[in-house]
Amino acid sequence: MGKSLLAIDHISPGQNLDAYLQTISSIPVLTVAEERALAERLHDQNDLQAARHLVMSHLRFVVHIARSYSGYGLPLGDLIQEGNVGMMKAVKRFDPEVGVRLVSFAVHWIKAEMHEYILKNWRIVKIATTKAQRKLFFNLRSKKKNLGWMNNREASSIAEDLGVELKTLREMEGRLASTDTAFDMTSSDDDESSYFAPSQYLEDHSANPETQLESSNWKQHSEGLLISAMQNLDERSRDILSQRWLSDTKSTLHELAAQYQVSAERIRQLEKNAMKKLKDAIGSEKGLLA
Repeated sequence: MGKSLLAIDHISPGQNLDAYLQTISSIPVLTVAEERALAERLHDQNDLQAARHLVMSHLRFVVHIARSYSGYGLPLGDLIQEGNVGMMKAVKRFDPEVGVRLVSFAVHWIKAEMHEYILKNWRIVKIATTKAQRKLFFNLRSKKKNLGWMNNREASSIAEDLGVELKTLREMEGRLASTDTAFDMTSSDDDESSYFAPSQYLEDHSANPETQLESSNWKQHSEGLLISAMQNLDERSRDILSQRWLSDTKSTLHELAAQYQVSAERIRQLEKNAMKKLKDAIGSEKGLLA
């Protein structure tokens, strides 16, 4: 086992898959006694070498699981790498006193990492975000009798079997049947398919010149009304509002109270009265323009 374990350190399934598969196939499978002894060393003494032996001896099992997900069109080497992460997590959490083999415990961790990778990379847009959708994603295609759309009886039966709502099942069926489309297709001038790219027909509401002009005019108009109303206030009220609301470094009531040598409550009253005068002045101006 020592020679095989040494060789595996220099090979990654993402770099040279054939060499990786050949190397892990030469690692012997642990007996029940060997597995328990290694697990006890890890659990009781935190022996990292024992953890390494446990992981290495189960790498062929990770490959076996990864092959079952080959139908999603993702690189086998990447699936194996994700599964290896799950295997390491399982070894770290494995308790030999529970009385089960490591392979039975680890299968759930391995599949969890692979599932996460598949969901993130199978489509550009996330296709399964809820627990029910994730269950459907990994079970729906195997439950369907053919590649076509399911009839109501078949759909209801599968939804009941998987414990999900019929509406959720129909939504996932549509997602699985759809394909990703590039937002802005790159094609030759005579290729009519480029006209069906989303960039050709999706409307950008923020780019409406009419709306932008109206917003700009309204902002200028509002600012003009505010400036005009401020001019009608006394100098102290203007200064208080400017320092409280219009300055980059806003002053507190106590700071203004110290500046004008009055109480903070008096500053609050002056601010409140000034705000009311502004609202009344702006409201009357709008009424005249209406």
